[in-house]
This record gives sequence, C-alpha cells and structure tokens, in this order.
Amino acid sequence: GKLALPFKKQGKRPLLVACDIYRPAAIEQLKVVGGKVGVPVFEMGRTDPVEIARKAVAYAKDYGRDIVILDTAGRLHIDEELMDELKRLKEALHPHEIMLVVDAMTGQDAVNAASAFDEALGIDSVLISKLDGDARGGAALSVRAVTGKPIKFCGTGEKLDALEPFYPDRMASRLLGMGDVMSLIEKAQQNFDQKKAQELEKKMRSGKLTLTDFYDQLCQLKGMGSMADIAAMIPGAGGKALQGAQVDEKQLARTEAIILSMTPYERDNPEVLNFSRKKRIAAGCGLE
Repeated sequence: GKLALPFKKQGKRPLLVACDIYRPAAIEQLKVVGGKVGVPVFEMGRTDPVEIARKAVAYAKDYGRDIVILDTAGRLHIDEELMDELKRLKEALHPHEIMLVVDAMTGQDAVNAASAFDEALGIDSVLISKLDGDARGGAALSVRAVTGKPIKFCGTGEKLDALEPFYPDRMASRLLGMGDVMSLIEKAQQNFDQKKAQELEKKMRSGKLTLTDFYDQLCQLKGMGSMADIAAMIPGAGGKALQGAQVDEKQLARTEAIILSMTPYERDNPEVLNFSRKKRIAAGCGLE
C-alpha cells in the first residue's frame, strides 16, 4: 500500500496482488490497506501464488492497470520451499523489478538476508522499512555495500504516506547530526498552501496575525508528520541535541481544541476574550 501510493500520485494506475497465502488474514489486511490508498486488490484466496500472479497480470492488461505489485509472503532465506516459490514466480512472470523489503531494526540480519536473497533470486532493488531512527542508518549502508543493489525507498513510520525515496546523501547528513534540509523543504512544499503562505506573509508584515492564521499553520504543520521527525531534519537539532527531549503532541491537540471552541469573531479578535468567554471556551474543549 505504501509503495502503491507514490505511483498513484504520479498518475499511474497500480494494482496490488495478494500472493501471501500463508499468514492468517494477510489477504484481508492487504484489501484494507488497498482501500485506504484507493488502489484495487486482486486476490484468489489461498490458491497457488504463481497462478494468482498470472491471472493478476492478465487482469491488469484487461483493465488498464499499468503497475502490478505482487505482495508475496515474508520468508526466511533458509526456507527452501518458499524460496523455490519465488523462483517459480520469477520464471513465470519475468518481473521488471524484484524489490526486497528488509527491516532496518534487525541490523546485521537484514544484511545477511539481502545477500542470501540476491544470491538465490537476483534482486534488483531494496526497500528498507523502519528507518525512522538515525542509529539504524548503518543497516542501509551495509545492505548497499554487500549487495551492490540500489536502495530505492525507506519506510519512516507506520502511516501509509511514511515512505520516502532513499537519498544516500540525506541519510549521511542525518547520521552526522546535520539534519536533512532538502526533505524538510519537500515536506513543506507538499503540505503548505503557497497562496495562503503569501497571504500570511502580508499579514505578518502588517502585524495582523490572528488565531485563525495560527490554526491554519498548525494544521499544515501536522500534515508534515510528528514534531520529533520534523525537528530531526533541522540542522543542529537532530541526533544528540534531541536526546531525552519530549515533544508533547497532545499539547498541540489541546491548542487545536481550544481554538476550535472559539467563534470566528473571537479567533480574529482575541482581545475580546473576557472571563465569561474563556470559561465557555474551556468548557467547549474539555479543559474546564
């Protein structure tokens, strides 16, 4: 689902295929995820994954789906039967790309798995999940060095949009505590409304900022991810500088609730907030 989303945003028409017939509820889980990102899921129950894949490709051709993503079962490289299944899939379909998903938290095991899969199957690229901790960047560097295959994407959280293209220079910058300004700029461009930003600039110059403006900025900031993730991208704020720091996301939610409990007039004219109005607002947002 995370992989299909960026392709969909590019105007492609991806199709997810449920080829994990072993893990309980894997098919249902993929259907739920597909529904959340608005991408259809092809499934045939717990039949042969190779047959499912064949039928899925034919379905994609018939219905104009230009990218087919096969979700195969997770497996250990020492499981010969499941590794043979992957080889049969490759022989039957001749896929354009075989992308191995490895867990950055497993450290050296991720490197060993990548090496074994490449030797047995011939992978084309790697997606590293759970790379939202700076200390886990070492796994990415090792996987690239051992396999020689490019790391195309990295997972940076649990949300469906928490998948980013992998940029080695940006990862190195984060590892060195130098932040990641380019990713921060890209996130801001995706979430901030340029027209609203220009209007806000005019208001700031004239000294006429209101709580409505503050609320708009808060909403756009929330769209960029958690405060901790954003802070880690700021030069000098990442790594050791943030060790032990607690970013209270709940406090932001409380601030949002307070503003939403005000009338539009009160948000634009906070000087009118007398005792009775404050009492009403506190009751309205549950902070009385």
